[in-house]
Amino acid sequence: MFDKISSDDLIFAFFPCIRFENQIMLWFRGQSVSQKKWSLEEKCEFDMNLLKEVSLMYDLVNKMFIICMRKGLKLVMENPYSEEHFLRRYWCYSPAVIDRDRRDSGDYFKKPTQYWFLNCEPQNNLVFEPIRYVGIHTKWEHRTMEDYRVTGASNVKTARSMIHPQYADRFIRQYILDEEIWRGKQ
Repeated sequence: MFDKISSDDLIFAFFPCIRFENQIMLWFRGQSVSQKKWSLEEKCEFDMNLLKEVSLMYDLVNKMFIICMRKGLKLVMENPYSEEHFLRRYWCYSPAVIDRDRRDSGDYFKKPTQYWFLNCEPQNNLVFEPIRYVGIHTKWEHRTMEDYRVTGASNVKTARSMIHPQYADRFIRQYILDEEIWRGKQ
């Protein structure tokens, strides 16, 4: 797959977050609500398998970065942000951009997110345009499927992974494209 990508291309990776996000620590400690009735033995067996899954994801993210380093490919990777996030604690590469509240740039959810840039730098362009506010403010425990339907998704899990087109457009113009290109000056 990487052989067909040139150094002029940009890889934008939305790496699966399920094994890196901050809830993983609760699962390892046996403190997830779903594990309330599990025995200690069940929790220990689960932990062994969970560690294998985390290790597999960690290997894959490192392999992706190593391939891009060796081939000189530009890569931007997105993943949730939190202090407990696995890659924030146990990875040698720091994110270049951290967005603590995506609603401020026109997304549906607060959803703190971090972005790693490899073989390229974020542009930090200023985008002076009004934002059409689409954020969902309802507290997590009070949300209904109706709160999520605005995303166009059919279930909560999919809705949480959706990015509003306004947010994506602003992110690309602010951090990816050279300002002269998106303003049409070239």
